[in-house]
Amino acid sequence: MEKFKLKLGERELVVEIKNLAEQANGSLLIRYGDTLILATCVMSKLEKENLDFFPLIVDYEERYYAAGKIRGGRFMKREGKPSDEAILVSRLIDRPIRPLFPKNLNREVQVLLTCLSWDAENDPDIIGIIGASLSLSISDIPWSGPISSVRVARIDDRFVINPTYQQREQSQFDLVLTGVEQKGEILTNMIEGGFDETSEELLSGAFEFAIPYLKQAIDFQKEIMETVGKTKVTIQEKQKDTELEEEVRYIIKDRLEEALYQTNKAKRIASVDEIKQEVSTIIGEKDPYKIKSALALVDDEIEKIIHNNIVQNGKRPDGRKIDEIRQLHVEAGLLPRTHGSGLFERGQTKSLSILTLGSPGDQQLLEGMEIVGKKRFMHHYNFPPYSVGEIKPMRGPGRREIGHGMLAEKALLPLIPSFEEFPYTIRVVSEILSSNGSSSMAAVSSSSLALMDAGVPIKGPATGIAIGLMTDQSSIVDNPNKKYKILADIQGPEDHYGDMDFKIAGTRNGITAIQMDVKIKGISHNIFKEALSLGQKIRAQILDEIEKTLAKPRENLSPYAPRIITIKINPEKIREVIGPGGKVINEIIANTGAAIDIDQSGLVFITSENQEGAQKAADIIEGITREVQIGETFNGKVKRLIDFGAFVEILPNQEGLIHISQLSTNRAKKINELAKVGDVIPVKVISIDEQGRINLAPEKSAKR
Repeated sequence: MEKFKLKLGERELVVEIKNLAEQANGSLLIRYGDTLILATCVMSKLEKENLDFFPLIVDYEERYYAAGKIRGGRFMKREGKPSDEAILVSRLIDRPIRPLFPKNLNREVQVLLTCLSWDAENDPDIIGIIGASLSLSISDIPWSGPISSVRVARIDDRFVINPTYQQREQSQFDLVLTGVEQKGEILTNMIEGGFDETSEELLSGAFEFAIPYLKQAIDFQKEIMETVGKTKVTIQEKQKDTELEEEVRYIIKDRLEEALYQTNKAKRIASVDEIKQEVSTIIGEKDPYKIKSALALVDDEIEKIIHNNIVQNGKRPDGRKIDEIRQLHVEAGLLPRTHGSGLFERGQTKSLSILTLGSPGDQQLLEGMEIVGKKRFMHHYNFPPYSVGEIKPMRGPGRREIGHGMLAEKALLPLIPSFEEFPYTIRVVSEILSSNGSSSMAAVSSSSLALMDAGVPIKGPATGIAIGLMTDQSSIVDNPNKKYKILADIQGPEDHYGDMDFKIAGTRNGITAIQMDVKIKGISHNIFKEALSLGQKIRAQILDEIEKTLAKPRENLSPYAPRIITIKINPEKIREVIGPGGKVINEIIANTGAAIDIDQSGLVFITSENQEGAQKAADIIEGITREVQIGETFNGKVKRLIDFGAFVEILPNQEGLIHISQLSTNRAKKINELAKVGDVIPVKVISIDEQGRINLAPEKSAKR
C-alpha cells in the first residue's frame, strides 16, 4: 500500500493506493477529513465501431451507510435510482474530465466514484473530482490530465478554500473551479457557482485566489503518478486518406460555407444535411465503408470554417457582431388559469415558464445521504424532443434536464423572499418550446417573468446569457496576437463547434449563478475576466427588454392562487388544535377546505383556495387557542347535560360549566327542565380554576 498526503486548505488530503479494486484500470481511496471515496476507472479492451461520440460514463454513487443511515420505504431499504444531488455531482465530475480524452479514443470508459464514508463536514464532490482525475492519471487509460478542484466561499470578507458545510451556511458565495496545467500555467476548464448578487470583480478575485491551491493539487497528483503510474495504452492514429479528403472537398466545394451561414436554424440544418447526403451517396457508391470517415471530414471542415471566419474576420454564421445578441421577445401572463407565466424568446430559443404557489405543507421532503430537510423553492426544466425537431421517447428528466433545472434554480434562489415574508411553496416549470442555444439561460428569464406575473415579491428580474469562445486551436494561453474571439449569445454551430460555453445569470445588482464548460484544455484568467465583462453588458440589455414588459412584481396575487393566513398561537395550545388522533384539525379541514400547517414555535399557516375559507379556519383556531378572561361574556351553546349542570361551548372546542344552582334556586328542578342541548345562552365567565376549567353563569344573574 502507498500513502500520500497533502495539506489542502485547512485539512489534509490523503490518497491511498491499495489493491481494493484490483481489476480496475485505476483505483484509489481519497480522503478529506473523514469523508472518503473509492475512485475507480475501467476501459474496455475492444473498440466500439461506428460511434460518433466518446462512450464515457461517469457515476457518483451515494451510500447511506457512509452517513450511518438506513433510508428507504418500509419494504425497500437499499439505494435505488440516484438522487438529484448525486446526479449533479456526477455531472460536476464528468464535465472537466471529458475534454481531456483523445479524440480518436473509441473504447468505452467508465469512471465510478463511491462514497464510503461521510463526516457531515466535507462535501464529497471536490475529492470526487480529484479522485476521478487521479484514478485516470495513474491508470493505463489515455488521458491528458491531471486536473484539480477546489471550492471557494467568502466569509467575513475573506475567501476560504474548501469550506465545511457549517462554513458554507455562513457564506452567500459558493464557487467550484477545476484547473489543468498547460506550459506552466494553470488554466480552468470547469466552473460552477451560486451567489447572492456578487460582482465580477469579486469573482475574478476568487479565481486568482484558487490558482495556487489548484496547482498544489496538480503537483501532488504528478508526484503520485511518478510513483505508481502505469504506462498508457497507445491508441493507433488512423492513417489519413488523402484521396478521400480531396474527393470530399471536391464534392462540397464552396457550398458548405453558404449552407452554414443562414440565420434560420431549420434551413441551415437542411442545407448541411443535403450536402452530407450527397457526400454519403457519392462515397457510398464507391466504398460504403468510407461513408463514416467522409462525414467526419465534413464535420472537420465545418469546424474549420466556423473557427477561421470568427477568429480571423469576426464573421458569425447568422451575421451578428461578436458582442451582439439575437432578437428578443418577452410576454407575461399568457396562460389564463395558472398562478403566473412568462415567455422569453431569444432568436429561435424559446422558454415558457409556469409558476404554481402552494401551502407550506407542499414543500419537497429531502432525504438523501447528505441532505435531509425541506425545499420550498423548486425550478424544473423540461426539454421535449420537439424543441429541436426530433423524435424521442419521453422517459422522465435526464441528467441534462436535472442539471439545467438546478442551474436556473440557483440563479433565481437569491431573489426569492424569505419564508417569513412570503410563506408559500413555489414551483416553477420551464418548458423549452424551441432550442437554438442557451435554453437554460432563457429559462432564467422566463422564470423571473412568471414569478413577477404571479405577484411573488422577488427583488427584481434576473436573466442569463451564454458567452462563447473561438480560438485558433493552436494555443489557449494568452499571446500578443490575441488569437481568440469571445462571443455573446452563442447559438447553433457556435455552441456545437465552439470552445467554451460560459453561462452567466444575474440581476442588475450582480451575478447569481455561473457555469462554464470547455472543449479545449482550459481558459486563462484574462479570458475569464473578458467573458464576465461581456456578460455584464449583455445582461443589462436583456433586462431593459424584460422591464419594458414587467419591471416589478404585480401588486396582487393571481385570483387563482391560494391564500395564506398566518396566525401565532401559544405553543402549549398546539395539541388542542390537533386534538386526539388529529380529530380536531381534521374537522377544521373538512369544514373549511383549508390546509393547515403548524410550526412547533406556534406559527399556524392556513392555506385555502379563497380568502373566506382561510379566514373561517383561522377564526376557529383562534377560538380554540384563545385564553378567556374572567368577566368576559359570550353567547354560548349548550353541548351536553349532566346531573349538576350543563356544559356550554363559548368558543370552538372550549367549554365551560354552568352549575345547576346558577340556573335555578329551586333544588327540586332537574337540569333537563332548565336547559336543552342546542340552546343558546348568554353567559359570563365567573372563574377559572388552576387546571384551566371554566365556570360560567347566565349573564344577567352572574354572581361570584
